[in-house]
Amino acid sequence: MKVKVSRRAHFNAAHRLYRPDWKDEKNEAVFGKCNNPNFHGHNYELIVSVTGEIDPETGFVIDVKILKDLIKSEVEDAFDHKNLNLEVPEFRKLNPTAENIAVVIWNKLRPHIKKTDDLEVVLYETPRNFVTYTG
Repeated sequence: MKVKVSRRAHFNAAHRLYRPDWKDEKNEAVFGKCNNPNFHGHNYELIVSVTGEIDPETGFVIDVKILKDLIKSEVEDAFDHKNLNLEVPEFRKLNPTAENIAVVIWNKLRPHIKKTDDLEVVLYETPRNFVTYTG
């Protein structure tokens, strides 16, 4: 029997969506207000879920305290109150779209989750816009 365990977290971060290899006009046409050269910010909401078998000894799929600490060390400490483009190494050459942020978060968390368990990252950029990545 597989069970999904989820933990909600949040972080605030600034970013700019643009491609340095494109002219300003194309960046503006594709990314609009999100291409602001002075950056803009979001209050990101994050839901991390681990799906797996219940350990008969502990009754856990994963200890939620462990999941909470992982999210803090791998995501919140790395992203919160940062300019993603300038301060987060993963985005130096990767456009920090919600899609790419979710994949980066998944990649940062995956090595810490049992290989037999599934990992899902849901990232809300706004209350109505969100992405889901499952690997």
